[in-house]
Amino acid sequence: MTAWAVFTDLGFISLLLLAGSFLRAKVKPLQLLFLPSSLIAGLLGLALGPMGLGLIPFSDNLGTYASILIAIVFAALPFTSTVTSLRSVAKRVGNMWSLSQTITILEWGVGLVFALSILNWIFGPLPDGFGLMLAAGFVGGHGTAAAVASGFGDQWPEALSIGMTSATVGIVAAIVGGIIIIKLETRRGNTDFISSFADLPRELRTGIVPVEKRASLGNSPVSSMSIDPVIYHAGVLMAVGAGAYLISEWANALLPTVTLPVFSVAFILGYLVLFVMKLFKAEQHFEKKLFERTSGSATDLLVAFGVASIDPSVVISNAVPLALLLAFGITALLAAYKLLAPGFFRTHRVEQSIFTWGWSTGTVAMGIALLRIVDPDLKSRTLDYYGIAYVPIGFVDIIIVALAPGLILAGYAWPFALTAIGIGLLILIVARLLGWWAPSTRKEDALAQI
Repeated sequence: MTAWAVFTDLGFISLLLLAGSFLRAKVKPLQLLFLPSSLIAGLLGLALGPMGLGLIPFSDNLGTYASILIAIVFAALPFTSTVTSLRSVAKRVGNMWSLSQTITILEWGVGLVFALSILNWIFGPLPDGFGLMLAAGFVGGHGTAAAVASGFGDQWPEALSIGMTSATVGIVAAIVGGIIIIKLETRRGNTDFISSFADLPRELRTGIVPVEKRASLGNSPVSSMSIDPVIYHAGVLMAVGAGAYLISEWANALLPTVTLPVFSVAFILGYLVLFVMKLFKAEQHFEKKLFERTSGSATDLLVAFGVASIDPSVVISNAVPLALLLAFGITALLAAYKLLAPGFFRTHRVEQSIFTWGWSTGTVAMGIALLRIVDPDLKSRTLDYYGIAYVPIGFVDIIIVALAPGLILAGYAWPFALTAIGIGLLILIVARLLGWWAPSTRKEDALAQI
């Protein structure tokens, strides 16, 4: 892959972003769905790229860009948010961690039990790891699905296509289901940052801001005679992201069986850089709004590249048992959104819950795409909390991905599944005792969440 291939990929996706913005401004159904231009661009890239009509010659590494861009998004979080109460942040991170960790672990365990019992009873003996591919595709996306499949090796070669199908369906469920949920929530007035779809200002529907309502992107702290303020701020975030990648690679070289997520390292490294800035009183030489704009640009590219890189051919690889497994997973996660999440999120419930729906069915990128619809300026600080919460979650994911295939091949599918479910339930108990989870005692409160 050459530098020109990267440049042309960026050029094509930028053109599609412009096309997505135009279609959003002109096509009413897209406005009714409230689809962001980045998502429209990704769908256009999927339809017109190598996986579709083949009219746009994207490179073979199209799926790599999202993992790079998400590092920039998380690198920006420390520079775009203000922690006013460490106690409050710790509590809300506890809420986010306990719910996210519970959902993650239960997806692995419950999916496996469903396949080992119900699907095996209907279709006869399936591979013991069949149910594992629910969480492999939904929680981790195509990358985790590939990692889990590689753990089965030659003993279950079909695992790769099943995992990729799961990941693809998960992304579709994340977006389509998320849009439906958001429309219902806005109709009921449950969202904090957007009102009813019918009452939204025209510029929020079309994406085009009238001249009289346009706002400044920020005040430049540097002279353009010295350096352009955009690259001045973007340079910090790209340096943090690159540093996070190098640290992750170094850690992976020391521990080859461990994969340290780059975006999680970028978040921590960003806080370290910010700490040094504050130590030397250098933060006054930067503008928060320009960091936000850099992060927003990276997010738009991330969503567009992520959707455009989907391989639709894997959807037709498997049939009825996989469809039932995925339908079961979607139903269970919808129940978690309705009945579980409201007890964890006491503020910005819809915003934090819809992000959780997005990453637990699709990927973190899909969660961000949905969050940007209900929280365009990221005022709920959902990503702040998730960035911190993911540090321990990431290590648990690493352990599961590394050990699960081997345990299942060794005949420990049932013990693994029941242990995962037991740990998930234990986290719920601990969260209840610590006050992180306060389930509603009124039936109507739970049912009103969707």
